Amino acid sequence: MTDGVAALFESMKTDPDGSFGVPKPAEVNADQTIALIEVPLAGDSAEERAQTAVDNLRNVYVPAAFPGSDVEVVITGATALNMDFFKAAKDGILVVFPFVLGMSFILLMIVFRSIVVPIKAIILNLLSVSATYGLLVLVFQKGLGNDLGLLAEFDIIEAWIPLFLFSILFGLSMDYHVFLLSRIRERFDQTDDNTESVAFGIRSTGRLITGAALIMVAVFWGFAAGDLIGLQEMGFGLGIAVLIDATIIRMILVPASMRLLGRWNWYLPPFLRWLPDLRVEGSDPIPESASAGD
Repeated sequence: MTDGVAALFESMKTDPDGSFGVPKPAEVNADQTIALIEVPLAGDSAEERAQTAVDNLRNVYVPAAFPGSDVEVVITGATALNMDFFKAAKDGILVVFPFVLGMSFILLMIVFRSIVVPIKAIILNLLSVSATYGLLVLVFQKGLGNDLGLLAEFDIIEAWIPLFLFSILFGLSMDYHVFLLSRIRERFDQTDDNTESVAFGIRSTGRLITGAALIMVAVFWGFAAGDLIGLQEMGFGLGIAVLIDATIIRMILVPASMRLLGRWNWYLPPFLRWLPDLRVEGSDPIPESASAGD
C-alpha cells in the first residue's frame, strides 16, 4: 500500500491542470490496513476544474497507482460529495418520473374510466412543472426582480430542487384534479351533458380550489423569505407552481380542453372495459326539478 500511495503522490504532481496542492503525509493505522490522505484541490468545490480533478483521481490516477491490487480507495470531500449527489439525483429522475407518471395514468384511468383524462392530466401537469422550472431559472439564475431585494440571485439551482418540486407538485395537482374531475364526472353521469357538467364542476369547486391554493402559496412563500438559498428556491418554486396549477391549469386549461373534447373526455377503448369501475362519487340520476334549477 505504501508504494501505491507514493505512486499516487507522484502522478498528482504531474497533473496537467495543476489541480492538486501538496498532499499531507498519509495517516496510517497501526496494522497498515487503512490510510487517510488529504489533498487540497484548486478552486471552489463546485467548479468544473475541481470536479475534473476528482474524475481523474477516480478513473486515472488511483487505478494507475494500485494496478491489480485489492486495495479499496474511496474518494471523499466536498467536491466528491457534490458529484455523487448530482449523480444520485439524475439517476433518481429516471426512476421517479416514470413511476409517478405511470401510477398517475393508471389510477386516473381506473377512477374515471377514460384514457383521455389521464393523458390530458399528465400533459397539463408537465406544463405547470416546466413553467415552474423556467421561472426558477429566470428569477434565481438570471436575477429577474433581484433589485427588489426579496430573493437572492444564484449561479445554480440546488440539485435536489427539480426532483423535489416534481414529486410534491404532482401530488398536490392530482388532489385538485381529482376533486374537480369527480364533480364533472358525477354531473356527466347524471345529465349526459358534457358542457353543463364542466360548468357545474367549475362552479362547485372553483372557490375551494382557489382558497386552498392561496393558503399553500402563502405558506410556501414564507420559506422563500428566509436567508438560505435552498429554502428560497424551494419556497418560491412550490408557491409559484401551486399558483399556476390552481389558476391557469385547473381553472382555464382543464375546463377549456374538456369543453373542446366533449364526449371524447370519457373514451375508454373496448379492450380496457374489463377494468373495475371504481367511481370516486356516486352517479344516481338527479331529479328533473333539481336539474332545471341549476
